[in-house]
Amino acid sequence: MSDERSTAVIGLTGQTGAGKSTVSGIFVQNGFVLLDADRIAHEIMEPGRPCVEELFDYFGEGIRCPDGSLDRRALAAIVFSDKRKLESLNSISHPYITEEIFRRISRLTQEGQRLVLLDAPTLFESKASDFCDLIISVIAEPERRLTRIMQRDALTREQALARMNAQLDEAFFIRHSDFVIRNNADLETLAALSGEVADKIRLHYHAQTAQPAVS
Repeated sequence: MSDERSTAVIGLTGQTGAGKSTVSGIFVQNGFVLLDADRIAHEIMEPGRPCVEELFDYFGEGIRCPDGSLDRRALAAIVFSDKRKLESLNSISHPYITEEIFRRISRLTQEGQRLVLLDAPTLFESKASDFCDLIISVIAEPERRLTRIMQRDALTREQALARMNAQLDEAFFIRHSDFVIRNNADLETLAALSGEVADKIRLHYHAQTAQPAVS
């Protein structure tokens, strides 16, 4: 936990299709307040917002729906087939996302929240990891992830593979995380692993806050 604030921010990230959303729900059940970076990203890309206007300027009218909203499928088709376009999307959107995340962390701290879970698929790419006291990554075997992505997002195998290949590799997540949750079994096993990590973090935090001040 940072000395500058009384709120511990725990970053949750990992590979697409690994089951991060399920883990996030388990942490909320264990007393963590959720800050959803995906939801924030959707909000900053609503019609009329500066971020989405920059995206229209860069990627063109092909990603604008008739009602003025962002055509997310069209944008995904562009960026997940061209790494440079994905980097351009990130360079435009990430500053808006991280600014809003920082604002909300400050608000939650003022409200007295003590354990905040920052659920962010692009935690490292957006540099939102800089806000975190600890980082958890959820990983899984490639074939399991592939099946989950295809079912979840109604994608072809090729489209799902493109999204997987656009991410950081497993070794990176392992190297840069304080905890790694491997989701290669059933939901019960995942719940047990996630609950164990949540308990360790909560107990560690409470032990820190219970320490008497040094005079």
